[in-house]
Amino acid sequence: MITYEYPFNERIRTLLRLEDLFEKVAYFSRSEGPAENHVALVTLFEILEVAGRADLKMDMIQELERQRQTLLGFRNNPDISEAALSGALYEIEQASAALLALTGKFGQTLRDNEWLMGIKSRVAIPGGVCEFDLPSYHYWLHQSAQFRSNALASWTRSMLPVRDALTIILRLLRSSGRVERLRAVHGQFQRMLGGTTAQMVRISLPEGEHAVPEVSANRYALNIRFTHPPEMEIKAKGCDRDVGFELTFCNL
Repeated sequence: MITYEYPFNERIRTLLRLEDLFEKVAYFSRSEGPAENHVALVTLFEILEVAGRADLKMDMIQELERQRQTLLGFRNNPDISEAALSGALYEIEQASAALLALTGKFGQTLRDNEWLMGIKSRVAIPGGVCEFDLPSYHYWLHQSAQFRSNALASWTRSMLPVRDALTIILRLLRSSGRVERLRAVHGQFQRMLGGTTAQMVRISLPEGEHAVPEVSANRYALNIRFTHPPEMEIKAKGCDRDVGFELTFCNL
């Protein structure tokens, strides 16, 4: 299945973007190649930009506390595994404590590194990190794979509390919904929401289904239009056939 996620508010949109960026950093940091490690560093700079909102940390702390209180309500419930519940509560408490321990602006360790900020300023320029522009960075890229790996791990370390917290929040959000199996007649689907609160919708299709969902939504209605995947420079066209899909409304 291919799953498409559509956030209904800016907070969830930011968390999804950060999740995607952290996954890229982890992937490219594991590589031993200089080009891949360059991508990991550039992605760290993107995380700095996306997570720059001053209220992001407090938003996540408040959400984790809300989820902790919800889970506490399941204590002594015979249908709930006490071991699983205790593990979930411990994970949330650890993530909250790590966030509270963060001081200063997000990514301040990187921001205080003039060498890294010099690279960051050049990255915005097409081809701006060539060896004649940044010889010291060219030197760094030619150090051993272990040296570069250790440096990337050190620069990423201060960001890990945010990654861990958003991982928990998004996992709880994704597991909050109930899957519905539906069909879009002639590629069109609409549902009136009547003011129903939802933070994200997930749309899943089989990998062999050649259709891509285009979503528009507000608190009153959800509209999904399925289009044919574009090929090369051919503009995507709407499907004129029925499309089966799975729909999940997620809300914490």
